[in-house]
Amino acid sequence: MTEAYLYEAIRTPRGQGSEDGSLYSVKPISLLTGLMRELQQRHQLDTGLIDDVVLGCATPVGDQGADLARIAALATGWDWKVAGVQLNRFCASGLEAVNLAAQKVRSGWDDLVLAGGVESPSRVPIGADGGAWSLDPDTSLRTDYLPPGISADLIATLDGLRREQLDAYALRSQQKAAAARAAGRFRSLVAVCDQNGVSVLDQDECLKPATSMDALENLLPAFEALGRNGYDSIALRKYPQLERIRHLHTAGNIAGDADGAALVLVGSKAAGARLGLDPRARIVSGAVCGSEPVTMLGGAATATRKALQKAGLSINDIDLFEVHEGCAAAVLRFMREMALAEETINVNGGAIALGHPAGATGCILVGTLIDELEARRLRLGLVAIGTIGGMGIATIIERV
Repeated sequence: MTEAYLYEAIRTPRGQGSEDGSLYSVKPISLLTGLMRELQQRHQLDTGLIDDVVLGCATPVGDQGADLARIAALATGWDWKVAGVQLNRFCASGLEAVNLAAQKVRSGWDDLVLAGGVESPSRVPIGADGGAWSLDPDTSLRTDYLPPGISADLIATLDGLRREQLDAYALRSQQKAAAARAAGRFRSLVAVCDQNGVSVLDQDECLKPATSMDALENLLPAFEALGRNGYDSIALRKYPQLERIRHLHTAGNIAGDADGAALVLVGSKAAGARLGLDPRARIVSGAVCGSEPVTMLGGAATATRKALQKAGLSINDIDLFEVHEGCAAAVLRFMREMALAEETINVNGGAIALGHPAGATGCILVGTLIDELEARRLRLGLVAIGTIGGMGIATIIERV
């Protein structure tokens, strides 16, 4: 079978996902065309060699609707032979795009695929696409729908976590991300510029390097009111062994919405040779799974085990992990289930500190992992995400 290699990984900075964020004035398609131009110019890329663009987006309506993958390629002036498709696996969309690109290359159906994701919640709020899961009462009742924040608190309650543990993890995420930014370790970052070439944002905007435990401890629970409105009773009906749901997550220990985009170039060895590019990494394996939908954010470990089994590897073979920080409890559960110390996980911080552009996060994590494997001269890395809806996804890459 043809191997799938990663030739390049770039991303925008992450902007605050609200109307006062720096990227509010920048359309999602402009985030993409800026990265596409950078990729083309950086490698003098013959875009006619790209078979497809696979793009993740968790809220594909409005500014983000109508197959941005194809439209962005056309708007960048790329060869019209480049196809494009948009997909939605919620918070895992960007990583699903990378995995699908790898599958297309490994099957031999395509030789060169651009994968990535975009999300602009400042312009298109998360959930604006609606859907029966949360909005149709009959479907919500039959699927035991809970808002993700209630599920985060349910995981913390089931696992016996204390607020102090969640805040301490969040503080470490902020500290690691601040140290990484200061040291220039986010090497895949490309500034967002306006039409005159003036920089709009050149650093991740959500980071709060002055965060302290005192500040985190003073934040109020974010989902307590939602719980009182009936969602706690749904969780307790599913888990009757609990007396109550302890609402421990706050704005400080969950991932905040962010604007941003990311792209990776995936291809066969022959396609790279035609472009004169050396591969940076090889995609070893990937996996998706369904997970218990009420505690919906816990699927990362199951997907990880599946990806390891497919690759014939053990957890001890992996040098570095990028685990999506949807909430602190989900990462702490992953570490417990996989019997891992924190030293190899999210070594440059994560979405709690840096923000979460839902459709792009998975692709961002792939780029972050490649950069860090190269910087540390390590071999194997794994990206894992537990996403809403009760799903998990994982990808293993090997530095070349």
